[in-house]
Amino acid sequence: MATVERLVQDRCRTVVLAARDPESLADASARLHELGATTVETVTFDARDATQHEKVLGAVFEEHTQIDLVLSAFGVLGNQEEFDAHPEVAAEAVAVNFGGQVSSLLVSADRLRAQGQGAIVVLSSVAGERVRSDNAVYGATKAGLDGFAQALGDRLQGSGVDLMIVRPGFVHTQMTEGLDPAPFSTTPDKVADDIVAGLARGREIVWSPGILRWVFAVMRHLPRPLWRKVAEGA
Repeated sequence: MATVERLVQDRCRTVVLAARDPESLADASARLHELGATTVETVTFDARDATQHEKVLGAVFEEHTQIDLVLSAFGVLGNQEEFDAHPEVAAEAVAVNFGGQVSSLLVSADRLRAQGQGAIVVLSSVAGERVRSDNAVYGATKAGLDGFAQALGDRLQGSGVDLMIVRPGFVHTQMTEGLDPAPFSTTPDKVADDIVAGLARGREIVWSPGILRWVFAVMRHLPRPLWRKVAEGA
């Protein structure tokens, strides 16, 4: 939402918000109207129900014949201890964070390719750069998403459609409330700034904050025994 607000403050006037419970978006819709949006629509979208993604997203593309940007930002963090105790809960998180993303991104990419223009922004995470043992399931879903998004971006080359991957660090949001912040933690507004700047510069990958690019350039190459010690202290 912080990113959408920034876009509306710039020049975006038509917004479609997709969520499991569209009624929960009333305040967000009102806020976007206040910032200058002339049209704010809401649709029901459930990441777990891939059988409906073509229908739901396709209807949006059919109503709005030229969509400039698809912002894919959904997922669940979960708790690794719960995942360990209940593997079916872990499988559900994987279905949302990875399966739902793959399905909806493929639909969006196909429709944007047919337009011949547009952009996709995928919210990945530094958690996928090197998966820690204490968030193994979440990190693995982000690693899968990031890899898929990179390949999808390659497949879109020459189509007129751009894809940008965003790798935030620890962001202070409702999802992370109550957790101890990691080093270089950030806020939704700062991530939004980085996303908008990345779009303007035609970036393929954006780190937020930028220093994490260099941190993980080192982290991903640490020997595993050393990585375990570093991850335990994170």
